[in-house]
This record gives sequence, C-alpha cells and structure tokens, in this order.
Amino acid sequence: MRVGVPTEVKPDEYRVALTPAGVRELVDAGHEVLVQAGAGLGSAITDAAYGAQGALIAPDAAEVFGGSELIIKVKEPQPFEVRRLECRHTLFTYLHLAADAGLTRALMASGATCIAYETVEDARGRLPLLAPMSEVAGKIATQAGAFMLEKPLGGRGILLGGVPGVAAANVLVIGGGVVGMNAAFIALGMEASVSVFDRNIDRLRELDIAFGGRANTCFATTLSIEERLPGADLVIGAVLVHGARAPHVITRAQLGLMKRQAVLVDVSIDQGGCFETSRPTTHSDPVFEVDGVTHYCVTNMPGAVPITSTYALTNATMPYVLALARLGVGGAVAANPGLALGVNVAGGRVTCAPVAAAVGVECAGVGEALGATARPLA
Repeated sequence: MRVGVPTEVKPDEYRVALTPAGVRELVDAGHEVLVQAGAGLGSAITDAAYGAQGALIAPDAAEVFGGSELIIKVKEPQPFEVRRLECRHTLFTYLHLAADAGLTRALMASGATCIAYETVEDARGRLPLLAPMSEVAGKIATQAGAFMLEKPLGGRGILLGGVPGVAAANVLVIGGGVVGMNAAFIALGMEASVSVFDRNIDRLRELDIAFGGRANTCFATTLSIEERLPGADLVIGAVLVHGARAPHVITRAQLGLMKRQAVLVDVSIDQGGCFETSRPTTHSDPVFEVDGVTHYCVTNMPGAVPITSTYALTNATMPYVLALARLGVGGAVAANPGLALGVNVAGGRVTCAPVAAAVGVECAGVGEALGATARPLA
C-alpha cells in the first residue's frame, strides 16, 4: 500500500503524522511512503531524514493525495484537503466531528473512509491515540493559564505558586481524565492550590492516591463548581464524552461569580468547548475576554510543542498505521474491534453514534458502510 503524509496546514500547526522511524517500519514491511516536501520541518525533521529511510518526497499536497491510498494526518482536513479525498482513500487523523457538522457532511460526500484517532479504543475502553496529546494538552493548559494570569497579558497579576507570606493561586480542574490529571500535576508542581472535579468516585480515589493527597478531589455537581468559582484564579476545562460534543460545565451567567481577569482554559474546545462562552482560538491569537474573564481556547494546544507532540503521537499511532497498510481497512477493523470504533465516516455514511446524534443524521453500522465504499455514491 502507498501511505501519504501531507504537510499540516491548519494555522499554527507544526506537527507531522509520521517520523523517519515510522517510514522505516512501513518500508521494511513492503509499503511505499509519500511525504510532502517540508512536512516535517515544524518538528525539526528534514526531507533528507525521511528520504534516508526510504520515503519518496512529493512536491505538493496534490501529489500526496493523488498517489496514496492511506492518508495519515494530525489535524482535521482543511477544505482544500477534503476536496482531494476520493472513495479510494482512507483518512486517519484527529477529526472531532461532533462539533463540526459541515466537515462531517463534506467527508460523507467525499466517499472516503475516515478514521478518527480520538475514538479508537483499546481492550480496556481507553483512548490510546488521544491519550498522548491529552497528556501534552493538560500540561500546556496549566502553563498557558499561569502565563495569562500575568498582568501584562491581561490577567489578574497573580503568581500561580505564590511566595512565602502570599497565598498561592486557586486552580480548579474540571474533569479528572488524562488531561485533568496532567493539568493538576503541573499546577501542583508550581505549588498552586488545586481542586479536581469529576463525577466518577473511583476515578477521584485514583487521583487522590496519584496526587498523594496534595489536591482536593471533588465530586462534580453544578452547585459544587459554583461554590468554588468565586475563589478561582484559573479554571481548566478538561471534560470528555467519547466522540460526542462536550457538555457545558460553566455557563455565561456563572462567569459573574468569578474574579475579574481570572482565566478559563478550555481544553475541550476541539469537541465544541465545555464553557458556554468558549469559541475556537489559535496560538497566534489565543485569548478573548467575556464579562471580564479571560478565555484561552486554542484548538491545537499540543501543536505549540511539535517535537514533543509529534513523537508522542506517532509512537501511539504507528501500530495502527502498520495494520491498516498491511490488512486494509476491512481487515484491520475485523482484527481489532477498538479500531472499528475509530471509523467515523465510510461509504457516505456516519458510523459513530455520538457524531451521528450531534450532526443529526442516521448512524450506519461500520460493516455496512465499509461495504458501500466499493460502490459509487448515489
């Protein structure tokens, strides 16, 4: 199979979907790899490094898409990339379709098979391809929040860890998954006062042990969050519902409970955002203010540290890429039910129930939809 790696074109995105080590694995397995010229430069990987491991270097995206069957990316395809997709293509990348009906319908119209990293599950129901970027995003969320609390950036002018004689900042982390845990670890390392909210008591017990009792673990209810908002300096939203749009855990009315120039960091923004007042931002223009509260809602936080992020992501995706190249989509999903859960669109149909519900279309079975990929769309 020929595997294509285009350059990421989303604003401020510097990651790449394959490293030279990944090229070597695919080439050694008998596959061809087509890498767009310059695709790895944002992650400090040269074309020569790819070529040394057997990759073919394509001059532009048109050649990558035109000459490949399996397209691997990092972020969701941009409009000109969607227009290059055909029924013969399999696209493997982050998609976050529940928050983007327009992209969902465009992918349906393309006829391509689209597999989302964020809905692939392992045997224990975990999200192995989301986890590495969740780790990075959680750590960045606290760093970014601490930075935005500085007065020249429009913040309250408070140091997250305080100093002897001056209290530390209060950090609320809403969601105790991978993002929330990593955000809390960094906040604790910076000596902030940290509270983590979640609705799973067993998870809160795990976090209490992981944090060594240094953070408050709180059962998440509307009232419990409201009671803590007046004292919060930094709130990190880390809410995830597998494949679905994120629920709002802080409303606009509740912003009135907060201090002026407090900071909200919405790590759930790829899934629509978990604060009612959130809207997507970029690294170049990361914040906006609503009712005196600073919002940081960058949709590709890990893209700010592409060397770390690229290698962390490709370590996780490589076994799946190899399986797709060796077995094709049908064979790979038959061999791995968790990968089947990653198929979001195939044969012009949506095959992920939360996405179908969010977009308002009928959900098809994966097997049925994959069978339709062999036929032209009506």
